[in-house]
Amino acid sequence: MSLRSGGFRSSYHGFFSLSLEERPTATRLPARLEARLKPVILAGAVLLSLVAGWTDLRSRRIPNWLTIPGLLVGVAANTILSGWSGLKGSLLGAAVGLALLLPFVLLRSLGAGDWKLAGALGAFTGPGVLIDLLLGSVFVAGLMAVALVIYKGRVRQTLRNIGHILISLVTFRLPGSRVSLDNPDSLKVPYGVALALTVVLYGILWKLRIVA
Repeated sequence: MSLRSGGFRSSYHGFFSLSLEERPTATRLPARLEARLKPVILAGAVLLSLVAGWTDLRSRRIPNWLTIPGLLVGVAANTILSGWSGLKGSLLGAAVGLALLLPFVLLRSLGAGDWKLAGALGAFTGPGVLIDLLLGSVFVAGLMAVALVIYKGRVRQTLRNIGHILISLVTFRLPGSRVSLDNPDSLKVPYGVALALTVVLYGILWKLRIVA
């Protein structure tokens, strides 16, 4: 038995020789496989969000035929690639997305399609990345809303509506039809588009290794 700089080598009468440089090959395979998981999952999330953003931009709705199968595909993909831990992370991500946006759906300030899209994206990305995406989408949607308000010349009305929403959140009451999605005169920012842009931006930043 001898110790060399190239690794640990054991031999017995020339019949058996094993190096640590060869042994970790099998143990490194799961790590290599794991390195491929995130690009596959992220690609699925980007594709889902792009289709959802396109349908939201064209028809102002995100259909169930996209979000529900998307959620199931996200759960299945994570389960196949990561096993039990992938299944738990996927289900938790979907639950977090649905739970966080549910109050806005109840207040009629967010559509059900956007709500289901968040759950489907959570099934792909898990809770950690999804929270980052939702926070980023708030800023993207805010920029879109500011541009739309300025373009339409309705700054004062928008400020009043924001006040009604804040009061409703504090008092746990519905803000009324003036700031509801049912009001045909209200300015509506397609949140599905904002969320899709955020996911695409995240994918670009991940590719550039700016985000983990």
